[in-house]
Amino acid sequence: MKYPFMKPLFLMATLFLVVGLACGAPTPTPEPPAEVKPAEPVQQAEPAEPAEPVQQSASGAAASLQDVRGAVIQIEAEGSFASVDEDGNIVDGYLESIRGSGFIIDPSGIAVTNNHVVTGAALLKVWIGGDTSKTYNARVLGVSECSDLAVIQIDGDGFPFLDWYSNPVEVGIDVYSAGFPLGETEFTLTKGIVSKENADGSSDWASVDSVIMHDATINPGNSGGPLVSADGKIVGVNYASISSANQYFAIGREKAIPIIDELKTGKDKDTIGISGWAFSYDDAGDVFSGVFVTSVESGSAADRTGVIAGDIITSLENHPIGEFATMEAYCDIIRTHSASDQMDIEVYRDSSGDIMEGQLNGNKLVVTFDGVGADDATSGTSSGTSTGGTTSETTGDPPAYPLEEFNAEYLENWSWFVTNGDENQFYLYSDNGKLVFELVGPNIYSYLLYDPWIYESVIIETSAENRGKNTNNVGLVCHVNDYGWYEFSISNGGEWWIWAYDATTDQYDMLASGGSTAVRMGKDINEYGVICDSNTLALFINGVHTHTLTDKQYAFREGQIGIGVSSFDVLPIVIEFDWVDVNSP
Repeated sequence: MKYPFMKPLFLMATLFLVVGLACGAPTPTPEPPAEVKPAEPVQQAEPAEPAEPVQQSASGAAASLQDVRGAVIQIEAEGSFASVDEDGNIVDGYLESIRGSGFIIDPSGIAVTNNHVVTGAALLKVWIGGDTSKTYNARVLGVSECSDLAVIQIDGDGFPFLDWYSNPVEVGIDVYSAGFPLGETEFTLTKGIVSKENADGSSDWASVDSVIMHDATINPGNSGGPLVSADGKIVGVNYASISSANQYFAIGREKAIPIIDELKTGKDKDTIGISGWAFSYDDAGDVFSGVFVTSVESGSAADRTGVIAGDIITSLENHPIGEFATMEAYCDIIRTHSASDQMDIEVYRDSSGDIMEGQLNGNKLVVTFDGVGADDATSGTSSGTSTGGTTSETTGDPPAYPLEEFNAEYLENWSWFVTNGDENQFYLYSDNGKLVFELVGPNIYSYLLYDPWIYESVIIETSAENRGKNTNNVGLVCHVNDYGWYEFSISNGGEWWIWAYDATTDQYDMLASGGSTAVRMGKDINEYGVICDSNTLALFINGVHTHTLTDKQYAFREGQIGIGVSSFDVLPIVIEFDWVDVNSP
């Protein structure tokens, strides 16, 4: 794979890709599909009339085709999703509402839908039977990415529900697709027959051994809705279509029920925590394939590793994926491993052009090919955005407890970011075996994090020399995560502070402060050390214990570690770090 050409290849590849999801087709052969069809927000239509009361069988389940409506739901998933526009450009990080269908299988509010309808959503809204007068909240119990199934729990109780079809599913039996196509709030039912009992279930977003092919029309928005029999029983879960051929596909009960039973217990199955689709493009022998990530489930293995919406996963366990624009290889690898196994993962990040490697359930993603700033790595300055940048290429396995002496040509395994001030007035470079922070603008808060490891209990020590004016703060940070971090800040004027940074409000909260005669003031070298043991924090200045506290308000208990420098009004700020030593308490 020729990494410098990955971005243009991807843009060309998308011109030949069908993103199925609500309306796409399984891909039984390696021939490329026709065109990109990214999901689009659906405008809510006028409310439909409330559904009529549902008749139920003795078991409580709907007993006829007329009864099905009361147990079929429309789901609106709101969140931040990535997609591809008509020009083949990746668009990520925007808020969108996507609608799909589903159906209730238990009066307690347990319902079935597709993985691609709900994974990565920040908020789920549910309407039942086309009745828009009442909106229900719901939460995801479990998902199966490779089988494109999900189970959700609707708030409430005593709901109408459907039961499974118990007779053999044979070619020619009448079937009906129920749901809410095209985002409309009016319940829709279409009629057809089973045309194939065991069709190929491989598609560009799922991999099922066999599925039911039928001609009961489904459209975008039918995803996750039921395929039912003439007596209102569930024959399968609709998930894909080839509308041009009048062929539609549903996951049958033999495949669906065992997975659904597991998802109901709150466990995910055959997933790393994403929703996405596979693609493949061959340009005169240069093959570019992978899985494009549209959304990521918070707290999942993918999320913990650092995968974000808009990324392209190019390999798992050093095996190429997405070949022939199907998820088959990707899902075979996932099904070969347990949910807790460590698996090597390679990602292409379109926003920066970087190639990144890491491990699911292991090391976080680090840059192994710098697609934007590689030429700057040896020039003495780093460039990037306020969300940070990588400082180098990475080679070898990063140690859990490094002694970083900044002697290498490249600074491995570290990345920087700025929370305040003008990042273009912040420079980070190497000089005679020392790492230099140079801040030429006021009120800049700059940080450098050690990327590969997360720590709960850790000792961080560093040696810092002031080479600039006499007003600066050197910082050591720990438990850096999505919610914030702890920061120990020491001024070369003799003052110190312990802060909690709240990422949800972008505010620094001072937990403790004071002065210390142990600080060597002015242009001198100081050695600072901190202990972060869960939410118990201790500061040492030149070997002198300065302060200890236990924070019960924020209670950041684990995260990354790093160093930082802050500027105020007396410029420039120039701090040299001779080394950073990370150890276990």
